[in-house]
Amino acid sequence: MLTPAITGFATAFALILAIGAQNAFVLRQGLARAHVFWLCLLCAGSDAILIVAGVLGFGAIVGLYPMLPDIMAWGGALFLLVYGALRLWAAVKGNYTMQLSGQTAGLWTTLATGAAFTWLNPHVYLDTLGLVGAVSTQFTDTAEKTAFAIGAVTSSFVFFFGLGYGARLLAPMMQSARAWRILDVLIALVMWAIAIKLIS
Repeated sequence: MLTPAITGFATAFALILAIGAQNAFVLRQGLARAHVFWLCLLCAGSDAILIVAGVLGFGAIVGLYPMLPDIMAWGGALFLLVYGALRLWAAVKGNYTMQLSGQTAGLWTTLATGAAFTWLNPHVYLDTLGLVGAVSTQFTDTAEKTAFAIGAVTSSFVFFFGLGYGARLLAPMMQSARAWRILDVLIALVMWAIAIKLIS
């Protein structure tokens, strides 16, 4: 059972590793030390649901509804464009009193934003339902499939909690409004780049 578990872990970790919109948001919250546990739990838990669905073959739904990827792409792109604009506007205003004093948005606002980054991102469906599901097909035995899914889900939890809490190591660099402004500009550019890629 070790081989499918390691394969699942490595597959999921490689797919999550790229700096995407969701990861950038988790990183920002980790730097702010705000609602990190619950946000990481939301992201990893959502991944777990999608990974299990992918392993069970739920990706076939996309084949039944060929317009679904396009609808998701446009919805996700719109969300990323708006969020990128908000981050750029925050950078232009340069008012980071809340961040520097340790105050941030509320828990439910943070979780709603995290959920949007997760469930409105077409790439998450491609990665979990599509690619992870496809890799899992090499294991036909139920026990092996289960081990693969456990490995993939474990990878997601390790990654998101590592990113969220590991961001604190960068906290000493984020003690000025200028540092937060640079971060917000970079996040805005990442969001817009991903949005353009989604609809191109």
